[in-house]
Amino acid sequence: MKKYVFFLLAGLLCSPLLQADVVIIGNPAGPDSITNNQVRDLYLNRSKELPNGQKATPFELPEGNQVRAQFHDKITGRNDAQLKAFWSKQVFTGRGQPPQEAGSEAAMKAQVASTPGGIGYIDETDVDSSVKVIFKP
Repeated sequence: MKKYVFFLLAGLLCSPLLQADVVIIGNPAGPDSITNNQVRDLYLNRSKELPNGQKATPFELPEGNQVRAQFHDKITGRNDAQLKAFWSKQVFTGRGQPPQEAGSEAAMKAQVASTPGGIGYIDETDVDSSVKVIFKP
């Protein structure tokens, strides 16, 4: 029994270390920086432009993704159920459509890199020269 308690405690203590460090990425031709509030406004349909005036195209990871959960926890303060309800209302009232979904972090990076005004989020360890970090929450 003590052995199981030890492993349980060890797992709980190490779990924060396994959490991703999410960063906001942008297309290399886009702005060099963005604020927390500007990112939130883009992902909650309150704004459609990047700080440089360029039309923004936000991308979203699938529900259940750990990086998505961390992003929304830090930026929008909403979980998957709250986001689903929010976007259902936006679509129903004709106010907007949810961000385009990227199937994985690699797809997110590729879509942001190839889309003018593209913005997304990935784990900091996945950043390469195809995109640039424009904000770190």
